[in-house]
Amino acid sequence: MVLGKVKSFTVSYDFTGEIRVKSLKIHAKGFAKVRWTESRNAGSNTAYTQNYTEEVEYLNHKDILIGHERDDDNSEEGLTTIHSGRHEYAFSLELPQTPLATSFEGKHGSVRYWVKAELHRPWLLPMKTKKEFTVFEHIDINTPLLLSPQAGTKDKTLCCWFCTSGPISLSAKIERKGYTPGESIQIFAEIENCSSRMVVPKAAIYQTQTFYAKGKMKEVKQLVANLRGESLSSGKTETWTGKMLKIPPVSPSILDCSIIRVEYSLMVYVDIPGAINLSLNLPLVIGTIPLHPFGSRTSSVSSQCSMSWLGMGLPERPEAPPSYAEIVTEEQRQSSLDVPAAREELDGPLFAYIHEFRFQPPPLYSEIDPNPDHARRTEEHRLDACPSR
Repeated sequence: MVLGKVKSFTVSYDFTGEIRVKSLKIHAKGFAKVRWTESRNAGSNTAYTQNYTEEVEYLNHKDILIGHERDDDNSEEGLTTIHSGRHEYAFSLELPQTPLATSFEGKHGSVRYWVKAELHRPWLLPMKTKKEFTVFEHIDINTPLLLSPQAGTKDKTLCCWFCTSGPISLSAKIERKGYTPGESIQIFAEIENCSSRMVVPKAAIYQTQTFYAKGKMKEVKQLVANLRGESLSSGKTETWTGKMLKIPPVSPSILDCSIIRVEYSLMVYVDIPGAINLSLNLPLVIGTIPLHPFGSRTSSVSSQCSMSWLGMGLPERPEAPPSYAEIVTEEQRQSSLDVPAAREELDGPLFAYIHEFRFQPPPLYSEIDPNPDHARRTEEHRLDACPSR
């Protein structure tokens, strides 16, 4: 959440002559507002328009820099004389401690914050000026939830009348859920085309704006960025080992506003001519606090070690554990066989059992699969699933 003082707001007036002023007021306001219309049919050539509006207030602060509260009094009492020249009146205000919504301009709504100044003089209309400012409700992507990998798998079988072709399968994964604008998303994917058609794997980032008013909802989906893979003929497979898709400058996610939500998703999909696309939607959160170096290393290791489901091995071959002789010397083992006299009172079945297995060597380590036949049958079954294998 953005806290602290709003900085660099100055009310400045330049007068060529001396003036008499009743008051100089400021008004700071922040609010979310949605509005849209829908046409309704009432039957028999009768139609009307239904308006949907809703507003949530986040900030409403007023202050007087010069003068007094009453503006309807045109008497000469209580007036302040301002001489010719440039005059500046600095001020500050505290943002509320309650959660705020990030500044946003959408299709059917917005979140806006502004400061307005009004200079009141007797017998004249007020002089007004207004300036908007930006507020960010910070989202830190360095949390376990936003650092967790996102993955999915889908397949689709195409049918044409009484003929059925082989399946198209799609597996995709990204190393985390949270990103910031300007970062690139590494996409790991495997696309297998066992159908009779030419298909094209693609990926795209979408922004979804959702507006709520009077129990109704209005949704707008916009393309943010996209990429295209190589065309896949029948029986072919394509693997993406970290294909990069850059996030352009976009608004952060808005998740805590009751009438406006801004959400993001990565769609990895297979474009199939003449059929509904095969697609996977992986949720994204666009934050404001970028990834720390430690979080980056953790996320990278997590991503590498969980890619085996895409047919990729672990980054490194594990080493064998140290031998028993390297850990326990012969002298230690022999000395452990002599029971100290001070422990004679512990003699009994339980102590004998514990003592018997103390410093005993573990089973021999082996990298040979104890059940090779089962593993071989599983691999052969997987390879026979599609001609591309």
